[in-house]
Amino acid sequence: MRLTRIAGTGHYLPENVVTNQDLEKLMDTTDEWIQARTGIKERRFVEPGTGSTDLGLLAARAALEEAGWEPEDIQFIVFATLSPDMYFPGNGVLLQKELGLGEVGALDVRNQCTGFIYGLSAADAYIRMGMYDRILLVGAEVHSAGMQMNTEGRDTAVLFGDGAGAVCLEVTDNSDSSHIIWHHLHSDGRFAEELCMYVPSAKRRPWLTKEMIDEGLIYPHMNGREVFRHAVVKFHAVIMEALEAQGLSVESLKLVIPHQANERITEGVRKRLGLSNETVYSNIARYGNTTAASIPIALSEVVKDGTIERGDFVCLVAFGSGFTWGSSLFYY
Repeated sequence: MRLTRIAGTGHYLPENVVTNQDLEKLMDTTDEWIQARTGIKERRFVEPGTGSTDLGLLAARAALEEAGWEPEDIQFIVFATLSPDMYFPGNGVLLQKELGLGEVGALDVRNQCTGFIYGLSAADAYIRMGMYDRILLVGAEVHSAGMQMNTEGRDTAVLFGDGAGAVCLEVTDNSDSSHIIWHHLHSDGRFAEELCMYVPSAKRRPWLTKEMIDEGLIYPHMNGREVFRHAVVKFHAVIMEALEAQGLSVESLKLVIPHQANERITEGVRKRLGLSNETVYSNIARYGNTTAASIPIALSEVVKDGTIERGDFVCLVAFGSGFTWGSSLFYY
C-alpha cells in the first residue's frame, strides 16, 4: 500500500515585526481593539521587493534540510498562495527555477485560507496513485503589499501578515507508522462575495482602471460577522466528520492545528470540541493571519519545539474565502 508521510517541515517569517501600536500611527485603531476582536498583537511584513516566492524558497530550504533531501530529490511542487508574484504564471514554476530543478511539474493552488489543506490532499493523491514519490508543498503569502493601510481599510488591514511554511512529503508503505490518513474538503460558493477581492477581473473591460483603484475594489472585502458565524460551525463540523469517518474520538487527538484566522474563532472551536488550551495550537498573536501559510508555519513550529513527536495523531483544519473548508488527519 502506498501512503504519504511528512518527511520534513520548515517555515520562514520576515524579520520586520509590525505591532498594533505601529498600526495606531497609520489608522484609527488601538491595540486593545485589535487584541479584543482578533487576538493579534503583532505580525511580520516583508521589505519592499520581496515576494511570496522568496519566502517560500526559504521555508522550502528549511523543510529540505529537516527531511535530509537535496533539491534534486523533489519530483513535483505544489504551491498555495493568494498573493503570487505575478498574475501569471504562478509561483510554482518560479520556485522550481529558484531551486535549480529540472523540468519537474508545478501546481498552483488558489484556495486562499484553505489552500494548504487542498494542496496537501492533491499531493497525497499524487503519491498514493504512484505518480510521484517525493513532493514539496509550500504555502506562502505577502499580504502587506495589498492591504489598505488606513482607517478605511482597517477591518482587514489589522488581520494579515506575511510568512511561509513548507513540508516535504514522501511515499511510505508502513500504515503502522507516520502517514497521512485522509482529507475532507468542502465549498459553498453562495458566500463567495462575503470574503473576496473584486479586481483585477477578466469579467470587466478593462479589467483594471484608476476608478476601480480609487473605489477600493483592489483591496480585500470581508463581511466579518458572516465569516465568523460560518467559520465556527464549519471548523467543528469538518473535524468531527474526519474523526467519525475513521471511527476515532476527539480525545485521541494529540493536537489540532487550525488555520490562524481569528483567536475568537479558534477559542470557539476549542470549546465546542471540549479540548484543553494545549490541544489546539495558536500563534496568531505573533503572526496574524498568513492565509495559506498559517497551517504549515504552525506545523513547523510544533515539530521544532517538540510539541508533537513521531506517531502523534494530529488534525489540520481550515476555513476561508469561497467559502471553502477542509480537514486532514495524520499520524506525524
